[in-house]
Amino acid sequence: MSAINVPRIVPPWPFEAYAHVISPLSVEDGGGFLITFPDLPGCMSDGETEAEAVENGRDAFIAVVSALADMGRDIPAPSFSPDDAAAPGASGKFVARVPKSIHAKLTSRAKAEGVSLNTLVLTLIAEGLGRRDRHA
Repeated sequence: MSAINVPRIVPPWPFEAYAHVISPLSVEDGGGFLITFPDLPGCMSDGETEAEAVENGRDAFIAVVSALADMGRDIPAPSFSPDDAAAPGASGKFVARVPKSIHAKLTSRAKAEGVSLNTLVLTLIAEGLGRRDRHA
C-alpha cells in the first residue's frame, strides 16, 4: 500500500465552527481522550490530555477536509453555528471572577498541558456544555 500526498486546503468553515465531542478513553484503549466531530464522520483523533486531543483534532480536521476536497466530495457544513445561538449583544467575550484557588489550578493545568489559560478554559467550557447537551 502506498501513501498518497493530499494537498492541504483552507477549509470553507473554520475548525471552531464544528461541534466536537471529547470522551475519556479507557485504560484498555490506551487512556487519554478521544475527539470526534459529529458533522464529519470518520474525523477523530486522540491525546494524552483534553487539550492535546483538541490540538490533534485540528490536524485530523484539516486532513479530512483536505481529503474530501481532493476526492471531489462536498465538505459538510457545520450543523451548528455559534452565530445561530448568539444573544443580541453577545460579543464572544466575557469576564468571570473565580476564587484564587481555582485560578491557580487552571493556570497550573494550562502550563502543564502547554496551552494558554484561555484555550484551557474554552476547552473545559465546551466539554461541559457538550456533556450537558448529551444528557438533555
